[in-house]
Amino acid sequence: MAKLTKLDNITYDSLRGFEKAAILLNYLGPEAAKILFRSADDGDIRKVLGTMAKYRVVPVDVTKRVLEEYYEMISESDEYIFNEDAMEKDIVIEAVGEERARGILGHMSASSQAQRNMESLELVDAKSLSNFLLNEHPQTISVILAHLEPEKKGEVLKRLPEALQAEVVLRLSNLDHVAPELIAEIDQVLKHELSSVGTVEQASLGGVQPVAEMLNVMDKNTETSIMSRIEEKDPILAEEIRKLMFVFEDIVKIDDRGIQTLLKEVDNSKLLLALKTANEEIRNKIFKNISQRAANLLKEDLANMGPSRLSDVESAQVEIVNVARRLEGEGKILIARGGSEDALV
Repeated sequence: MAKLTKLDNITYDSLRGFEKAAILLNYLGPEAAKILFRSADDGDIRKVLGTMAKYRVVPVDVTKRVLEEYYEMISESDEYIFNEDAMEKDIVIEAVGEERARGILGHMSASSQAQRNMESLELVDAKSLSNFLLNEHPQTISVILAHLEPEKKGEVLKRLPEALQAEVVLRLSNLDHVAPELIAEIDQVLKHELSSVGTVEQASLGGVQPVAEMLNVMDKNTETSIMSRIEEKDPILAEEIRKLMFVFEDIVKIDDRGIQTLLKEVDNSKLLLALKTANEEIRNKIFKNISQRAANLLKEDLANMGPSRLSDVESAQVEIVNVARRLEGEGKILIARGGSEDALV
């Protein structure tokens, strides 16, 4: 059994959403994890799993705050030690299927030692880190960025010279397994400059999905600049990234006026089919932007809808996504994105 690592200075107020979710799932166990994973995005599943591994030893007072209604079920010891069952690969496979599980778990081959090695990067602000990386090789920058959360990836990347941005994104998109020797070499520099310690085992760090997640949370101008350069160098890769940057679940990021504009160009039969597997948030977003009568009819049609092929449902969702992307390109709708510069004017 792996040695349990206790994180210092854990407080309820310092926890973010994913960290609270990880503590909750660690307590509730595999069955609860299965239910969540069935309706979660692949990127979110990877992030929750990684956070669950990190929060296996949690102070009782913090756990009580997160679990409120389960107060009486928590022991009186100083820490609550969770078991390892929720991290088993079989749980993920059973929840989302073998194909999705391979993609999810393939990005989690870094060992706990590797995770500890790069945690120090989170303590360095984006501006300082970008200054440190300014004269580094694009490959080195891509390896380091691969360890950061999407928001911080974007903050660091946007501070690099424009010509360097595209080079880094290209390398990050094609980054697969990183040799221990390369990580060790980078680590020697980080030890001195960023007070990072330890060594890293071979890890799967990059790929197109993390790049899409990173660009999704950047402001529109920076994203457009980077994507135009990638388009020039590798059009196929650019299209792969674009496909992942906006998915059907992101419909909720469109404002109400944009939803109304979108629905005017979507066939009702396609909308009905696309909503068959949609979550309540998406459905409610649609219902609130059509008339009460139309919403009631749509709800009735959904309730009486017979079985449909999953491929047909996904095809309908893709068609709607393509319409949304076209309308955004034409400036007719706005899709909410991260970045302080992404403001409405």
